[in-house]
Amino acid sequence: MKTLRSLFPAALLLLLSLALVSAQTATLQGDPAHPAHAVHWVDTRLYFGLGPADDSTKGTSEADWRDFLDREVTPRFPSGLSVVDVYGQWQGAEQAGKGAPPSRIRTKMLIIDHPSTPEDAARLEAIRTAWKQRTHEHSVLEVSEPADVSF
Repeated sequence: MKTLRSLFPAALLLLLSLALVSAQTATLQGDPAHPAHAVHWVDTRLYFGLGPADDSTKGTSEADWRDFLDREVTPRFPSGLSVVDVYGQWQGAEQAGKGAPPSRIRTKMLIIDHPSTPEDAARLEAIRTAWKQRTHEHSVLEVSEPADVSF
């Protein structure tokens, strides 16, 4: 009985080690579009203003957003993306310094992790341009930063 008790911690450690190796092996799989580990990738977030936060009947509807996503975004980044509903605020030059409250805006945040290439940068710019032409918005905020990516 004493020998069995002394082996228990070692057996438990062995099982945990095997589970950890299995989990790592499972996450280190990929394909050409989703490599096991990628370097020189970028995490890009684009912020699209849809309209006033307090009036969903004004601005861009969910159906129009989905149409834009299907026509302009997905064909350019078919390997994957994420969309998050966010609340945004914006204070333009005409509001700043005058004590006016910021505009409160329904916003979609588009997240795309992609290789850092001139081609992907051009695709992102084309998406931003298409949105501004379609909605007559002044801007689409882009935030990009280096990312370590694994699938």
